[in-house]
Amino acid sequence: MGLEVKEKQKKGRKRIPKELIYEMRYGTPIYYRDYDKVLSGEKTLEEVMGSSKLQWFIIYLIYSYLIKNIDTEKYVIATNEAGFQWAPRTWRNLDIAIFDKKKLFKEGINDKYAKTPPEVVIEVDSKADLRKYGDFMNYSREKTQDFLNAGVKRVIWYTTFDKKVMVAEKGKRWFITDWNDTIDIIDDIKLNLDELLKSEGIKE
Repeated sequence: MGLEVKEKQKKGRKRIPKELIYEMRYGTPIYYRDYDKVLSGEKTLEEVMGSSKLQWFIIYLIYSYLIKNIDTEKYVIATNEAGFQWAPRTWRNLDIAIFDKKKLFKEGINDKYAKTPPEVVIEVDSKADLRKYGDFMNYSREKTQDFLNAGVKRVIWYTTFDKKVMVAEKGKRWFITDWNDTIDIIDDIKLNLDELLKSEGIKE
């Protein structure tokens, strides 16, 4: 009887398409925000996968600033939610990632997710479904710690809902500050998001 009930429950469950998986952590999927609204027909896949104007504009500003200032002989900058896989059935999306060019090229450039840890990861908000985490901070702390454990040297996370930035390095004190603070990115490159936005005529 118990087996029959389990079989019926299994058949009754609606299968979640893999396209709605935002990230994978040790075999456990992390879905896109509002994935259930796609299943119910209230939203399209494109709607939940898309970035807000502010989110993509900040990513664009940071990427543009870095590409003008970084040593491109030494580093490669990835964007557009580049995939990073450091363990089996485990991968995360990267808004902006700075890779050591020699290390990355040694791995090879192919159609797989990068396995080389970036030197720096920069995130802006998230498209993940956060309900099982309780709030954004629980999700961001887990993802940040995963990156540091995997060998990323510095994780910088900008959030638009409170205009804060979190900076984390392995073995050092994590801290949260404001957008108008100047943040060390890599080598001698420093970035002040508030100043970047103002230079574009945007006051946040």
